[in-house]
Order: sequence, then C-alpha cells, then structure tokens
Amino acid sequence: MGVDVIVAGLGAHGSSAAYRLAARGASVLGFDRFARGHTLGSSGGLSRIIRLSYYEHPDYVPLLRRAWTLWRDLERESGDKLLTETGGLYAGEPEGELVAGALESARTHRLEHEVLDVAALRERYPLFEWPDGWQGVFEPQAGWLAPERSIETHLRLAEQNGATLRFEQPIAGWTSTREGVRVTTATGAFEAKQLVIAAGAWESQLAPSLAPELSVERNVLLWFEPTAQREAFARLPIYIVDDIDRIFYGFPYIDGQGVKVAGLHFGDKADPDTIDRTVSAGDEERVRRWLRRRMPLANGERRDARVCMYTNTPDAHFIIDRLAADPNVLVASACSGHGFKFSSVIGEILADLVIDGETRHPISFLAADRLVRG
Repeated sequence: MGVDVIVAGLGAHGSSAAYRLAARGASVLGFDRFARGHTLGSSGGLSRIIRLSYYEHPDYVPLLRRAWTLWRDLERESGDKLLTETGGLYAGEPEGELVAGALESARTHRLEHEVLDVAALRERYPLFEWPDGWQGVFEPQAGWLAPERSIETHLRLAEQNGATLRFEQPIAGWTSTREGVRVTTATGAFEAKQLVIAAGAWESQLAPSLAPELSVERNVLLWFEPTAQREAFARLPIYIVDDIDRIFYGFPYIDGQGVKVAGLHFGDKADPDTIDRTVSAGDEERVRRWLRRRMPLANGERRDARVCMYTNTPDAHFIIDRLAADPNVLVASACSGHGFKFSSVIGEILADLVIDGETRHPISFLAADRLVRG
C-alpha cells in the first residue's frame, strides 16, 4: 500500500513539508540521516536572518511575505517563540549589489523602508565605521528566526498531524515504480506515491541528475563578546554589509550568545560526509579582520564557533521542481546560503505540488531547467 509521500531530509524544508502535508491529510513518512535535533547540515546556528527587501531578486518578495505570515501562524499554533523582529540594515556602495538590489525589491513591492546617507548611518549606527560615500537601506520588517526551535516545531506538529518520522536512518536509494516511488534504507523498502527530496548538502546524492549544478561550501559562524557597549549592540537590527571584499552579516547581541557575525561565500569547497567541523585560527581571522575594519568594539573574546554548509547553484537561486525524468519526485534544495527564512512557505509550496499538482506561489524562476537553459 505505502504512503502518500515520503520526505527525504527533515531539516528546514523537509520538516516544514512534512508538517504542511500531514496537516492537509496526506500520509507522510519522513527520513533523516542524523539524530533528531542535529546541527550537522545547513540549518543550525541559533539565529537566521529573515528580511523582505531582498537584494538577491525581487521575485523572492512575494514568497517572503507569505513566509513571514506562516512563521507568525506557526508561533500561534505551537506557542513557541520563533521570530524576533529587529528591523534590518543593508549598507554599502550605493551602486553595489546589496544596496541597489534591496532598493529595487523595496520599490518594486512598495515595502516600507528608509534610505540613509553616510551621515545618517554614522549618527544612527555609531558602532560601525562607515566609509564616505556609502548608503544604507533600513526596513522595519526584518529580524531573526531560531532555526533549531523552528525545525523542532515543524517536526512536532507534523507528528501531531499523523506523520511518521524516522531519524538516524539515511536513504540508500530510490527508484520510480508504476505506482510511484520505492525508497530503500538499511531497515527495508518503503513505497509512496510521491517523494520529496529536501536533503540539503546531500541533495546531489539522492538527485544525481542535479549534481552537475550543485556544489557544497563550508561556512563558519562566529560569536563574540563585545569589549564595550553591550546594550548598544543589543539594540542593533540585523545587518548586512557589502564591503570591499565580500558581504558580511550579523545580528544584535543576544543574551547567552553574544554577537554573531559571518562572511558570505569564502569559497571553501566541502564534501558533506568529510567536512572539517573544527574552526581554525584562519577561519576566525577572516571575520576578525572585518570586525577590526568596520565594528571594532565587537572584536572581543570568541564565545562560540560552528561550521555549517551552503549548497550552491551557479546562479545562487533555489531549485524547487519535479525531476524531469521522474515526475513523482520533487526536489527542494540548493539554498545557496540564503534559504532558511523561506522554509515555512516552501513547506506550503511542496504540499501544494504533492496534493494539487500545482501551486499559486510564483516559483517559475526556481525551476531546475533554467540551469540547463542558462
């Protein structure tokens, strides 16, 4: 008989998909290769940014608006605190990717925002060293999500709605059948009408047809104790800075954690099964160099450090689509370092595609064949 759908991977997108599918009455069987609550994939790190004036592409904004609503709905249903609203600051050269892109999204979708010249940046955010000529964009509807708690909330509600979730049980392989899909693990074979692959850094192992378009990158997250003005750091919004070498991002001071800062895309290639999870002095220095340049009072004692992974596509956009050769198989991955905030709405999209065969959400720009066309 089997189930309606098997979900491969129960991290950010898989946990959300399992919940949304089960809540709509589908029979769901989920598998994850690691123990429940693990942080060995791409979704750990205690805090993840959510924002609407999306510099990456204006087409993400409708998805973000829905994601924000679903996060708030999830909080009400579960009683868990998941989203902390702080506002968001994006700063750099006015013509740079970050500032110009954030303004394009804000203006295209009429999002509430302010444009700040360098004098305003210096007055409002004196913890930073702002170069002459820079510009900032501030939006009030931005903040941070608690990723580990968000995933567990999705998992718990999935189970409450009837989903069966199995951990420490990696999927060895799958094949399409006349009726749907057969999935094999170390404990046996399982039948389903459809399969959702949301395996993050392991996506290419379960969807090898996408492997040429996917690459895994090691990323290091660091937390520091400010040397002074802790209360001022606690009042900061989330921030993204397009600097002379790359984009850096960070969070306000969070009690029990400190100030979290990281750089985007240092380009360290990784194998998810053998990745180096030890944070080296070199890893730390890459971020401290930026702190000395732009936020010197944050350059205090290191409180914590963790390694996660980005799964990147060539154009840094996600893939949400059916496999061309196996239409009963859906893939949702390749977040390219900016996907966690979308997981609430991606779960809804995957439920739409499994149950209805289509979704009202605008996802054509995330189709897999764009990579071939490009």
